[in-house]
Amino acid sequence: MLTVVLSGLRARWASFLGGFVALALGVGLLATMSLGLSAAFHAPERSPQRFASSAVVVQGQDRLTLDVRRGPETVSVAQRLDRPQPVDKELLRELRARWTVTTSGGPDTATPSGGPDAVGVDAPAAEVRALVGDRAQVLTGDERRRADPDADRDADALVGVNALLGTSGGVTAFVSVFVVASTFAFAVALRRREFGLLRTAGATPGQIRRILLAEATALGVLASAAGCALGALGAPVLARTLVDGGLAPEWFTVGGPAWPFHAAFWTGVTVALAGAVAASRRAGKVGPTAALREADVDADTLPLGRALLGTGLLLAGLGLLVWTYATDPSALLKRKTYTILPMLLITGIALLSPLLVRPVARLLRLRGAVGTLVRENSAASVRRTAAVAAPVLVTVALAGTLFGSATSVTRAKGVEAREQTAAQYVVTGPALRPVTAPAGAVVSPTGPTSVFVRDGDAAVVKYGARAVTDPAAFAELARLPVVAGDPRDLDDRSIVVNEEFERRRVGETVEVWRADGTGPVRLRVAAVLALGTGDNGPYVTRANAPGSAPDRIDARGGGTATVRALEASGGTVRTADAWADAERPPSGSPQARLGMVLVLGIALVYTVIGLANTLLMATSVRGGELASLRLAGATRAQILRVVTGEATLAVAIGTLLGLAVTALVLGALGAGLAALSAPLALALPWATVGTAAGVCAMVAIAASALPAWRLTR
Repeated sequence: MLTVVLSGLRARWASFLGGFVALALGVGLLATMSLGLSAAFHAPERSPQRFASSAVVVQGQDRLTLDVRRGPETVSVAQRLDRPQPVDKELLRELRARWTVTTSGGPDTATPSGGPDAVGVDAPAAEVRALVGDRAQVLTGDERRRADPDADRDADALVGVNALLGTSGGVTAFVSVFVVASTFAFAVALRRREFGLLRTAGATPGQIRRILLAEATALGVLASAAGCALGALGAPVLARTLVDGGLAPEWFTVGGPAWPFHAAFWTGVTVALAGAVAASRRAGKVGPTAALREADVDADTLPLGRALLGTGLLLAGLGLLVWTYATDPSALLKRKTYTILPMLLITGIALLSPLLVRPVARLLRLRGAVGTLVRENSAASVRRTAAVAAPVLVTVALAGTLFGSATSVTRAKGVEAREQTAAQYVVTGPALRPVTAPAGAVVSPTGPTSVFVRDGDAAVVKYGARAVTDPAAFAELARLPVVAGDPRDLDDRSIVVNEEFERRRVGETVEVWRADGTGPVRLRVAAVLALGTGDNGPYVTRANAPGSAPDRIDARGGGTATVRALEASGGTVRTADAWADAERPPSGSPQARLGMVLVLGIALVYTVIGLANTLLMATSVRGGELASLRLAGATRAQILRVVTGEATLAVAIGTLLGLAVTALVLGALGAGLAALSAPLALALPWATVGTAAGVCAMVAIAASALPAWRLTR
């Protein structure tokens, strides 16, 4: 059997080339992504910066710790505060009386109350801990980094890197399985005559299956080894791209561990075997006489197993969309949802595509002999047409759902932000200076803060909130999506919440801990806002937002005097429209665009490989058919138009199916926005989808025309 397998690989190397390239590229990408994830998960420990010369650091508490119920037990849950609490003045006096205490300069060394948030102490750690007790934190060694400015900045950036690489790796695995499985299935369909001859010669169904699985194993091992080499070369390039694109810290590098290569290699071998299993089972079930009789006829194009699997995946995708809309509409706005759910829909429709090819092709009314041949050949050769349409479906659907959903969510956020202010001018910037409102002007400064609220007895939730300096001016300029109550009732003893709060009835009291951990305080619900895209409240006054400095000032009226006053705040002054466009650009942030381009680029490369491989194989075995057309009087140019027309029609069918998936996902997203009372700003990225479909069409035409031109010389 080994001789038969090796001979088959040598004789049909061209048909295996596409699968080899797709699998090697997939393994290379998986190795690259895994190396990046490994570097993100095992980031090098950075030395402390602010108190590098101090052996011990005493820092105010930077976490709020509360007890919650977990079943019959009570456990402590900690939530990070916006900023550490100040070191107690009495504790500072005691420390200074016994040891040398140092502070570091800079804006982050003092809390709003005037005391330092951390100090360095030159003393034994055990003695400092005995003196401090539970009044503050005692940090030593690498823990001293917690006192550095923006201590969590790099950690937050690495979370984004993990999300991007995880998504890219998932898309790579999905598309590679899809392309490799399609390649094996179509290659087996083209080899029915060969399998019929082997069965006639005495080969058993088990031997046929083992031959195909052995070919897949050999292909998987060779391609996975090549892919690991590609991953070693691509990982440093990925790291530089992430750093240059602002997605990763400047110190981010990859390399070192060997487990990413093992994971990628064995994943590649598994993908090759998984792609060949279904094809081998189908090949082993065909009898010798049936295989010879059906060698040139597309019959049984949708086996029962494929039909059931495709229907199940399609119904699962539709069911998850409906269930998510009904239970948690806000989840439809998250990248994880509009990345994963389309994969179920794509796979389901792709598996059922043979049912759709013939009706769509027959609906076309192409004129002339060439048009008739294109239509009838596409309808008769269902396997070939579906094999070409499937990778196009993947690319178009991913382009439409990823870019369309991200753009729609970004636009909805921008429209919502603009609709929620009646200001003429908006000033933004860190720690803006106070502004005196000129005559006839209304000025409303607000700043970021947080509130901590119990969610039942089992959780403590941290909400990002806005601190209002002047409630009367805020109520005059804000146009909030009020569900109940009146924001004008906001004062130091009340809070404006959104529908996400457990207690959200006007007049109820909410137990709240402030951003610095002080509390709890009981605040009355003054108004309830619709959830929207996620940025609607809560709102509190400055009295309940210790340490919050204004980072935004809304203003209206007063003419040029207002503009001059706003410029004195030290921030960037824009019109409200310009501010909304700058804060929420319609195309999204550069980092988000880079991530989506990376994901779409992976899908497009795989599609090109799948199209080229499928059409080269399919057209290369049509020598007898094309020769018959020549004998019937067709010119060489007419034959080329027929072949390229069939490829173009298959790409068009794949594009239509991809647009159908996009319409389902964007329709669910629109319904979710409506349920959240958010602006409906759906956007279909026609340019991106058109580019993807155009690239697919050009590759399909070239891959079908070249072998047809060679066969008709």
